[in-house]
Amino acid sequence: MPDVTSALAAAVIFATVLFFILGLATTQTAGNAAARQRLEGLTRGGFDELPAEARPFSARVLLPALHGVARGFGSLLPKSLLNGVEKKLVIAGEPMNMSGFLTMVTVATGSSVGFGLIILVAAGSAISIKTIGIVAVIGLIGFYLPFWIVNSRARQRQASILKKLPDAFDLITTCVEAGLGLDAALSRVAEKVEGPFAQELARSLRDIALGKSRRDALKELGERTAVADLVQFTNAVVQAEAMGSSIGTVLRVQADQLRVRRRQRAEEAAYKAPVKMLFPLVLFIFPTLFIVILGPAAITITQGFPK
Repeated sequence: MPDVTSALAAAVIFATVLFFILGLATTQTAGNAAARQRLEGLTRGGFDELPAEARPFSARVLLPALHGVARGFGSLLPKSLLNGVEKKLVIAGEPMNMSGFLTMVTVATGSSVGFGLIILVAAGSAISIKTIGIVAVIGLIGFYLPFWIVNSRARQRQASILKKLPDAFDLITTCVEAGLGLDAALSRVAEKVEGPFAQELARSLRDIALGKSRRDALKELGERTAVADLVQFTNAVVQAEAMGSSIGTVLRVQADQLRVRRRQRAEEAAYKAPVKMLFPLVLFIFPTLFIVILGPAAITITQGFPK
């Protein structure tokens, strides 16, 4: 009887995890199909929605159920945590909305817990405080994995923006000193520079073209990226415009400071390199050297002792 119960529990867990994975895998496909349908409707001059019976099973049943579970799961999380995640998503370039992130957290947590239960059932472990603790730890790892992914992507995007700033500001300064206006100089940089900074700059220029003031657009640019050097640059430009100072002089000073800070960061990274190399040396390289150098000597010494 316990074997039958364990088999049924494993089957239920496997089915749950399978449905979660299928729902996650079909999210992008269903979204692309809906987008193509809308585009085709607009091309024909109308806006046609797919009838409910024509939609795939995943779009009619699995995705709404999954989003409902994600919304209920998100209501249990603290507001401060959700606000921080929302800011991180903006810094990361908005790879998904908040609903998509909560869905990913729900899927990752449920899949991790189900995977842990499957392993314990397959190993024949009885229910105890130890096994519950193991499943809880695996579930926490799955819960925090999406947060780690978003934070990692945000840090990578900020590092990419920070790497492009000195050269971009030099180009902006050159364009302004050559006679172009600030908007035209920013537009030229958005065309010539590649990466997240160019994308955010192009977004700010679109906002300005749609009627937003340059002051607000530049402030939002700094808030979206959360890069200290870029925030300082936008504040300096806004202050120079408000006080009537020369934009070219301000840009030249900011570009010089960015180059100095880039050199300081490079020196800091060079000073940190020996400390970071210490752990691989101690854990991987030194043991290998000891085995290669002292191994033959140890074998010879052991062979010299009488048996």
